[in-house]
Amino acid sequence: MERFPSSMDYVNMMAKLGDLKDEHYRNTLALSTIIELLVDKGVLTRDEVERKAAELDAFMAHSPYPTV
Repeated sequence: MERFPSSMDYVNMMAKLGDLKDEHYRNTLALSTIIELLVDKGVLTRDEVERKAAELDAFMAHSPYPTV
């Protein structure tokens, strides 16, 4: 028999979504911090970071791998 989600199921789902949002923010902050430190130390330039980001974005948009 199929069970319909209860109000508590929705509350739990929203709590999990909120946790994911917080985790996403912390991960994005950590990556941004690392990139800024590498640029500040002269290990990378902003142009290099932007070029690589564009390259990876294009790769993901047109993946050479077959889709199922």
